[in-house]
This record gives sequence, structure tokens and C-alpha cells, in this order.
Amino acid sequence: MSSDPAPVRPAFVLHEHQRPRHHFDLRLEEGGVLRSWAVPRGLPTGSGQNRLAVQVGDHELDHLTYEDEHKSIADIGWWEELDRNDRRMVFVLHGHGPPQQYALIRTAQDWLLHRTKDQPAHRSGDAPGGSRPS
Repeated sequence: MSSDPAPVRPAFVLHEHQRPRHHFDLRLEEGGVLRSWAVPRGLPTGSGQNRLAVQVGDHELDHLTYEDEHKSIADIGWWEELDRNDRRMVFVLHGHGPPQQYALIRTAQDWLLHRTKDQPAHRSGDAPGGSRPS
């Protein structure tokens, strides 16, 4: 039997902003920071939907649970990368609801956030929040 600790899963947070305009920020933990995209209309809810995602500056990891009077946490958990190349990253968010698979697709100017047609099956071991404290 191994005494090695369980691997730490990379975290994600979806922040809902009320100001300056209502929008969402998707933040994915990678390389010791939270890589961030502003998503004006929120995450796509149906397969085949695309939403503009504007990459913004990285945030420190302590921003994962940050809230204030204009910003709240819409979802939080862990994420897993399924595939990546220079123009696309396919990943699954494991948050408060069933896991959801998305692709971030680089365009000439910004990114598109796409909800994929194929979605993962929910497993009972997928606890919300993953490995990070809330």
C-alpha cells in the first residue's frame, strides 16, 4: 500500500461580476496562476453554442475564493485537460453540477468557448470543489 498523497487536481472558478457590466470570468489553475477569460454571456448551456471569451491577465491563486460586493462565485471545483494544441484546448469542469466538457478555441482576435456535443458521464466520486478549500 502506498503512502503517497493523492494528486492535487487543478482548480477552476467561475466568477460572476456585476460591474462594470454583468459578465463572467472563467479562471483555470495552471502553472501556479489562474489563467483567465472574460465571458460576457456566461458558459454555453447547449452543445454547439459558442461564446466569446476574451483572455485577460493571469490572477494569483488566492483569487480562487475571492468575492466582494461586485463579484461572487458562480461555480468552483477542479478541471481536467483532455486535449490541447496551439489553437484549441478541450477540458472538463467538475463543479457543483454534473461535469461539463468545453473547448476554448483561439480565433484571429480572441477565443471562443464552445460546449462540446459529447459530454462526460457523471461519476459519484466527482465531489464538488475537488482538492481546494472553499
